[in-house]
Amino acid sequence: MENTSGVGVLDKVTWILGILESGPVSLSGLVAATGMARPTAHRLAVALEHHRLVSRDVQGRFMLGPRLGELSAAAGEDRLLAAAGSVLAQLRDLTGESAQLYRRQGEVRICVASAERLSGLRDTVPVGITLPMKVGSAAQILLAWEEPERLHRGLQGARFTATALSGVRRRGWAQSVGERELGVASVSAPVRGQSNRVVAAVSVSGPIERLTRHPGAQLSQAVVEAAYRLTEALRHP
Repeated sequence: MENTSGVGVLDKVTWILGILESGPVSLSGLVAATGMARPTAHRLAVALEHHRLVSRDVQGRFMLGPRLGELSAAAGEDRLLAAAGSVLAQLRDLTGESAQLYRRQGEVRICVASAERLSGLRDTVPVGITLPMKVGSAAQILLAWEEPERLHRGLQGARFTATALSGVRRRGWAQSVGERELGVASVSAPVRGQSNRVVAAVSVSGPIERLTRHPGAQLSQAVVEAAYRLTEALRHP
């Protein structure tokens, strides 16, 4: 182990995370790669799993966990917000509807940026407002690519189903009609960070009378392209 800090347990934890960077590894693989005693490697890996810094794949192998993506997203939030203003304004101008950017924080989602429709009937979502993770197309996006256990928990009490989220992953965008608020429809797409994890959701929302009951048909391409521009801004600052 190189670049030791002198704090043994921290050095070992960092070593394990570095090994997992290349992909899932079994406990035996961790032992072989680190030279740690099997009980030590197991204890540290399970502790990291408890804090969601490590998770497991379907074969039980250890892999990097979702908490790392969340921390990375927080570190990149300034870049995300710096790019969001112009991207959301362009999306609003292109679609004629209000545009928002949401990030997940625990069991809620927060609107971190928005570009409101300048006139007429519109869906106003103030920056800083917290909304539930159980309704709306942005919630679908922020949940759809979670690890299985967290996805299952998130579906409990939700207005959408596992089948719906499977469709979201296949299409690469989500839509909702009257889920969050009666009379409001929306379309959302994922913003991905350096590790390709979903770190935010871009949305367009407005009255059903304009967006129709199939808003994705007319808005999905523009929303997906806006999400792609924000993904590129995070990956190539």
